[in-house]
Amino acid sequence: MNVDSIRAYCLSFPGSTEKLQWGDALCFKVMEKMFAVLGLDQVRLIFKCTPEMFVELIERQDIRPSPYLGRHNWVMLDNLGAVRNDELENLIRQSYEMVAAKAPKLKGDCRGVQKRARFDNWLRNACYLSSRAWSWSCR
Repeated sequence: MNVDSIRAYCLSFPGSTEKLQWGDALCFKVMEKMFAVLGLDQVRLIFKCTPEMFVELIERQDIRPSPYLGRHNWVMLDNLGAVRNDELENLIRQSYEMVAAKAPKLKGDCRGVQKRARFDNWLRNACYLSSRAWSWSCR
């Protein structure tokens, strides 16, 4: 797989987004939680895996524990050819599923909608109280 095919595959998951962070790192997220990071200048891929798969993968050449995240079972592929394409797709999918399962669930469509609803409720209550006190109304 190359950078473009990995990007397309990561964005094919429901609710996945991308954000350029830390200079050259393209972060793929679900519900604002990272499930994969793709380095663009120095091509490398970081993703979460199960503890069993972590132990197996770091024994391979060109795969090592990810800096800062290795203790949470994230691995770094220094070379995209370190694993077969079908295996890499499976590993990325598993990372997405693990992160999505633990991501916070929202009742609204997005956080902005939920914050707006809370603000509207607050405004409605404030206007009701003030209309009773000063006899003016708000919507």
